Amino acid sequence: MTTAWAVIAAATFCWLGMVLAISFLEAPLKFRAPGVTVPIGLGIGRLVFRALNIAELVLAATILVAILVDSPGTAATRALTVAMVAFAVQVVAVRPRLTRRSDAVLAGIDAPRSHSHHAYIALEVGKVVALLVGGVLVFAHSVP
Repeated sequence: MTTAWAVIAAATFCWLGMVLAISFLEAPLKFRAPGVTVPIGLGIGRLVFRALNIAELVLAATILVAILVDSPGTAATRALTVAMVAFAVQVVAVRPRLTRRSDAVLAGIDAPRSHSHHAYIALEVGKVVALLVGGVLVFAHSVP
């Protein structure tokens, strides 16, 4: 395994772990904690997801640079590109809609349910699959 591939694998699995821990564990559980109201949960969620997105941006950039230095192969590169595109769509197209809705809820407005949340979750699932496949393929490509 080259140094670039090791960086790709480490960044990929770090990114995967963060998404699984935050999106599929912390996010749904925070609303079940005693005393956590919807506004408090939304406030916490905004902070946590902002931090996650910054970390994701750093990890995606790290993976991209490492791929440009030494590509781990077409299949791994495609899978990781899918993850990066899913992340970009989440941040550019879906998050602003979710932010508008959470702004309304935090302002006390009874905002209607948003389908954007389902789109975010679908992209998150796709990103998880792409990261898992990409990470495994990096390892598979490094085996002689």
